Amino acid sequence: MADQKTIDRGRRQARELLKKAGIAITEEEAKRIEFCDYGLGDFDVIGTEILTYVNTERVCAKEMMLTPYQTCPEHIHPRLGEYPGKEETFRCRYGEVYLYVPGEPCKEPRAQLPAKYRERMSVWHEVVLKPGEQYVLKEKTLHWFQAGPGGAVISEFSTPSYDEKDIFSDPNIKRESNY
Repeated sequence: MADQKTIDRGRRQARELLKKAGIAITEEEAKRIEFCDYGLGDFDVIGTEILTYVNTERVCAKEMMLTPYQTCPEHIHPRLGEYPGKEETFRCRYGEVYLYVPGEPCKEPRAQLPAKYRERMSVWHEVVLKPGEQYVLKEKTLHWFQAGPGGAVISEFSTPSYDEKDIFSDPNIKRESNY
């Protein structure tokens, strides 16, 4: 669990990134920015800030903010009973996003990760998203992503989100919310 100083810094950085992206949010939304360090205590390397606008039985919309070279770790959105798993569209709003999915591995990936995290990533087909570009991830697609050198803001439009049920490749990860 991160200390309050780290959580406050993360939220401040998230708001700065949203401002750079030209995305206005209310004070109430700012209070709901979710700090995710995935239980690793290494937020600047493996971490994400998430603002969920809506998450119903039919749709979900959120913003994901990452500081320079910050990474959302490799995971999959599993089938849950009759629910086939989350299908999501990532749209880059600011910065660059390095998205990794199954496919032909990139010979020289742009992602920058310490060896202890790099070895926990298994998909290396690289998709680079710049502002205005988007990519659709079908349900049950293993993926991870990282911001480029200026950080990134990603809008996610998806079917319902059950983030607490995500399956991470790294068994040390614990998905907890800190509002």
